[in-house]
Amino acid sequence: MTTEITETEEKLRAVNTYAEFQKREAIPVLRGFATDDLNAVDLGDWQRVGGRGTYIDLEGTGGTNGAYVCEIAPGKSLEPERHLYEETIYVLSGTGSTSVWYEGREPVSFEWGPGSLFAIPLNAWHRHHNTAGARAARFLAVTSAPLVMNLFHDADFVFSSAAVFPDRFSGQSDYFEAKGTLYNGRVLETNFIPDARSFELYRNAARGTGKGCRFELSYNTTHAHVAEFPVGTYKKAHFHGPGAHVILLQGQGFSLLWPQRGEQQRFDWKAGSMFVPPHGWFHQHFNTGAEPARYLALRWGSAKYDLGGALGWTTGHSYDVPGAQIEYADEDPVIHRMYEAELKTSGATCRMKTVIPACSGVHGEGAIDPRAAA
Repeated sequence: MTTEITETEEKLRAVNTYAEFQKREAIPVLRGFATDDLNAVDLGDWQRVGGRGTYIDLEGTGGTNGAYVCEIAPGKSLEPERHLYEETIYVLSGTGSTSVWYEGREPVSFEWGPGSLFAIPLNAWHRHHNTAGARAARFLAVTSAPLVMNLFHDADFVFSSAAVFPDRFSGQSDYFEAKGTLYNGRVLETNFIPDARSFELYRNAARGTGKGCRFELSYNTTHAHVAEFPVGTYKKAHFHGPGAHVILLQGQGFSLLWPQRGEQQRFDWKAGSMFVPPHGWFHQHFNTGAEPARYLALRWGSAKYDLGGALGWTTGHSYDVPGAQIEYADEDPVIHRMYEAELKTSGATCRMKTVIPACSGVHGEGAIDPRAAA
């Protein structure tokens, strides 16, 4: 059989269903390398959702995931919705509650406040409520919507499917209670963190200074992790796959980001800042403030559900991949000299002597212990 071919001079147009969907939403879309302050981004009236919002499409996502900020007016509720993409929510400000249910079943409700972290079970109906009468509530959501919408290239299907996923959620009344199971000393399987800013973290000797914890939320293929590192210290440089939304919860400092063959870029951060390291770019975080620095990363790479490939190894285990992490002993000495110069400006003392002998700062009391690194 011969294939019948019709020739045309028209160019084949690339279709990005997620981008087309965003246009119809008619709210702002924030792009670029980073966001200086999630609490201050401009919002637009969001008719479909019933609040105010803006999409955030940062370069480092590679189109694999995306984010938005939404605000609920005092005493108001958003419209109920469901969708076939995963969604993890971090509450920036305000207090409220969320109801979650599958069709024909009783809703499960829970309350949240500043710093709360949770994920919506896949395709479950949900509705967010602001329980304060005088102040708006604002949250950040990181979702897999770009990948899912472009996979099906049918946004209406993504929002109207009646599919249920009982292995993820079956209406348990205690589903969003603050409890969980800790694996490997630092991986917590749970569905709700009351306050990620003050959550007690765990120690591990892999990433450098500080401590951390990974969260497996609502049986998703995406996950979250929180890391904290002390005053006068910085993390080891490493790289991984795309889509890790890094949100600063506490402290001030800067991060260096660079392609494996290219110039370094610097991003100065504070509480409320967010950036996404591009796929395969080294990045390294430096605390220049007077208090421990803590960040939250919302990203691909569940420890439980293996995606494989570039998405599957964004799990915080890049030190297991040859060449994906630079040990302190192997880093360019310019890095440490630059950091000490920064600390002189801010008035802080470097505490890296135990891992970098050339360090001119504290040695002994107050120095970091590499055996208690995370």
